[in-house]
Amino acid sequence: MFPFRSHPQKRYQARLARIARWDRPISTPWRRFAAWANMLLTDHGVFRLVYLNRHRVTDRFWRAAQPAPGDVRAAAAAGVKTIVNLRGGREYGSWPLEKEACDAAGIALVDFVVRSRGAPEKETILQAKEFFDRIEYPVLVHCKSGADRAGFMAALYLLVHENRPLDEAMAQLHPRYGHFRFAKTGILDAFFEQYRAEGLAKGVAFLDWVAESYDPRRLEREFRPHPFSDFVVDHLLRRE
Repeated sequence: MFPFRSHPQKRYQARLARIARWDRPISTPWRRFAAWANMLLTDHGVFRLVYLNRHRVTDRFWRAAQPAPGDVRAAAAAGVKTIVNLRGGREYGSWPLEKEACDAAGIALVDFVVRSRGAPEKETILQAKEFFDRIEYPVLVHCKSGADRAGFMAALYLLVHENRPLDEAMAQLHPRYGHFRFAKTGILDAFFEQYRAEGLAKGVAFLDWVAESYDPRRLEREFRPHPFSDFVVDHLLRRE
């Protein structure tokens, strides 16, 4: 098994430091209103009030779309100890409202940034095992819509933390969660299929294959999304 190294962690933390931040405090009624308006309208949170796309992966792992404060309180009541924000950017009012709700509920809110329209980065994948080992469970992971990055993170969890079969992990990337494998987001499916062909078929462990053989640039060159699926995901569904 490939041993965890410190340099991917340093590069990952440096990337986090460059992410946009919501720098408007919500300490006044007007600023709080602005954060709510931004979450509901600009960040499309009004749709998530109707359907959060929340699903249980295991007894200790849940996946969902961006939660509103009420969803955070419901997660705390269900016993969730950690919420993982896969979005990274804090440019929306969703983030300070989520952070405030987590602090009030005693839930740890942590970042683990993943991509949905580009080849998964080596550093991100290689640090996933250490990340899953150190967070407190039960955990809820979320992206914006709960379809792509949340599914990818759930698949990683099953593969590297639970040692589940690849097919079971890939089931987290499924249309029933709103995932479209023929759009740009299908590069996540292509990543796992590449491991199946080049790693699993040869008896190579997943993290060993990522460390020694996986080439994100080659995957991006070879993957071809379907234009209509791209239109649906990017322009109709307004995915991140």
